[in-house]
Amino acid sequence: MLNPRANRIASALRNMLYNTHPYQIPLFDLGENRRAIERERERGKRHLSHIYDDIISVENLLLSWNEFLRGKRKRKDVARFSLHLIDNIFALHRQLSQKTYRHGSYHAFRINDPKPRNIHKADVCDRLIHHAIYRILYPYFDKKFIFDSFSCRKNKGTHRAIKRFREFGRKVSRNNTRTAWVLKGDIRRFFASIDHTLLLHILERHIDDAETVGLLREVIGSFYARENSRIGLPLGNLTSQLLINIYMNEFDQFLKRTLKVHYYIRYADDFVILHESKQCLTSLLPKISEFLETTLNLSLHPDKVFIKTLASGVDFLGWVHFPHHRVLRTTTKRRMFIKLRQNHSHASLASYRGMLSHGNTYKLLLRLYLEYPDEGRK
Repeated sequence: MLNPRANRIASALRNMLYNTHPYQIPLFDLGENRRAIERERERGKRHLSHIYDDIISVENLLLSWNEFLRGKRKRKDVARFSLHLIDNIFALHRQLSQKTYRHGSYHAFRINDPKPRNIHKADVCDRLIHHAIYRILYPYFDKKFIFDSFSCRKNKGTHRAIKRFREFGRKVSRNNTRTAWVLKGDIRRFFASIDHTLLLHILERHIDDAETVGLLREVIGSFYARENSRIGLPLGNLTSQLLINIYMNEFDQFLKRTLKVHYYIRYADDFVILHESKQCLTSLLPKISEFLETTLNLSLHPDKVFIKTLASGVDFLGWVHFPHHRVLRTTTKRRMFIKLRQNHSHASLASYRGMLSHGNTYKLLLRLYLEYPDEGRK
């Protein structure tokens, strides 16, 4: 049975939907309820306890629906769910309250961006749960992460990461007057190697709420990279983006606090360390490898680890970086033109031109304008 507050919300929402066209997907502005939820999120930044009710509340589920809906309005599964949105929301709330919720199966498909990847897509109901969890947990954990972790975080991303890389390069080389050495590392089969038991142990250190940990266990345990294993997170889940950063924060803290590494940047499973001494970087490698294997059950990719000078060009996040400039990686360049031949809409061209503006790409931009002149003037 719903509590009185939930009944009032349900009544208001049903009145709101009464005059809504059946094919129009509604957004909700909960006013005071939104502000209450935001206050709960602020409180969560300081301490994560007794948050299960915040995650499963009707208000949080509706706000999560608003966030989930962006860019998905025309998808058939989203439209079907929205036809009986209020009933579905309250049914989900009831399952979570009664601890009867079970995560569904995944739809698997393959993409090539930039390399072949297996994506696993959950049902709308489960993805809504992912958003609800993310809304409450992200503000707390984001404050725990180091500044130079740039993947799947607000106000971070690849462009800020490569800008930070250039800043570190200038500092280590003393404005390009000395040799700067770079250790570049990559973790092998990253998403498919996340250990569920270790991840839950890390979460339990931060979350003093058995119900929330139980819900996370249900979401994490809904996917296995290999049959009859407790390993792997699915590419495609919003929660996976947060969980990999929580998992890899152990590695980040080890490098910063134990090894005292100053110039370190990580983006998902790619990381770089800059130093003026090659010998120092060489001595770090076995310590890094041992920590990953013994503490996180991860391993470095043997073909994607190297130590080289910045002046010789360092391949990082789609660009090859030099002391005074950066150029687009050859494979990234080739992939860009293949995609443009398939779809050279104004939006696609604008996106690629924006990406190219972050490097020395005059000839590439000129080629785009020459090959697609009409689209460029729209």
